Amino acid sequence: MKNLENERKSGWENTTEKEKESIFKFSDEYIYFLNKSKTEREAVRFIVEILEKNGFKNIENVQKLNTGDKVYYNNREKSVYAAIIGKENIENGLNIVGSHLDSPRLDLKPNPLYEDTGFAYLKTHYYGGIKKYQWTAIPLAIHGVIVKANGEKQVISIGEDENDPIFTITDLLPHLAIEQMDKKLKEAINGEALTLLVGNIPSEEDKDKIKSNILNILNEKYGIDEKDFISSELEVVPAFNARSLGFDKSMVAAYGQDDKVCAYTSLRALLDVENPEKTSVCLFSDKEEIGSMGNTGMESHVFDMFIGELLEKSGVNTFNALARTFCKSQMLSADVDAALDPLYASVSDRPNAGLLGHGMALVKYTGARGKSGASDANAEFMAKIRNVFENEKIDYQATELGKVDIGGGGTIAYILANKGTDVVDCGIPVLSMHAPYEVTSKFDIYTAYKAYKAFFQSAM
Repeated sequence: MKNLENERKSGWENTTEKEKESIFKFSDEYIYFLNKSKTEREAVRFIVEILEKNGFKNIENVQKLNTGDKVYYNNREKSVYAAIIGKENIENGLNIVGSHLDSPRLDLKPNPLYEDTGFAYLKTHYYGGIKKYQWTAIPLAIHGVIVKANGEKQVISIGEDENDPIFTITDLLPHLAIEQMDKKLKEAINGEALTLLVGNIPSEEDKDKIKSNILNILNEKYGIDEKDFISSELEVVPAFNARSLGFDKSMVAAYGQDDKVCAYTSLRALLDVENPEKTSVCLFSDKEEIGSMGNTGMESHVFDMFIGELLEKSGVNTFNALARTFCKSQMLSADVDAALDPLYASVSDRPNAGLLGHGMALVKYTGARGKSGASDANAEFMAKIRNVFENEKIDYQATELGKVDIGGGGTIAYILANKGTDVVDCGIPVLSMHAPYEVTSKFDIYTAYKAYKAFFQSAM
């Protein structure tokens, strides 16, 4: 008798030894990417370098596009869009996979450096949704850029090399934390307390001796003064590296997997696309964690400009071509999903929760409460994606982001949906999402690569 149930089982169960070798090799390369790309600027540098090594050209240097051409656009070193021109007229629609490169972190304030009772500190302002207590008493690094008034740029990375100093945010010892521990968890550490400890040795100055010593060190090493913090982007991130997790090494533990896991797998998928019917577009956006605002976020019109350039340089100049292209396009919003954690199972609806090691998570809608803020993919498009995945034997699961009324979240899906594009969220489940150390399954990582590649190659 035919089995009519939608069985859910671990993808590892049917994985051959040869497939495991491919999965582990791919994951090792992903771990290398994570350790080189803790910030969006670092990820952009990595991605652009890989694109150019694989024959992609900056679209600003290309006058005419033909089938098979590979181009990219670097948006202010913080987001990237890349495309392979397909056989069909671009106006017939694009196959788009869109991820984001930013992750929750701490940003230095414009005037961060101060001294208090024998210590020098850097003030921070947290970026994105974090549990503030998770960022205390762990090793932290500083990454980013400092741009002087004359335009000179210094790239900063302090705390990753074993010879570098690291930084930390101190916490109260349990012996004296009775009042702190009586507070609600979200109130135990407030935002202004997320202050980075950076020094303790005084200089010979008359006042603010420790602050002055730090400024002297920064000036000697980077040639900067205190005012240069105003024109800087300095991000505080965990100083520990991405590693394999578990006795069986089946998982990856790392900072920033939301959403660099989807960024890396979609990048690798695009690199392996051959002669696509439809133009394949991979976008890596910024600012998703704070609402996709700004000129490097998806709410800007820079991506529209890139698609407009594709149309113009492919000789498509018909009226309303850009809007028509978006309305005929299809997109996988490549963002992570919350995995079911047995230790906190009460927030998940088990039949609709993403399970680690079970493949791609297809999330028809996100939002909160009554689907507020969701784009909600239509049934016809869901069926098309199912068809692609099932034909290619790609493991997938239909999921939701937790129980109804427990919370909610969103991605960039609604932004492209607002342009008329068919969109569904399609990423991989993550444990400890938004924590300084997140967990993913190596099986799911490799499955994401295969899924995005299959979507790019499809002629839906």
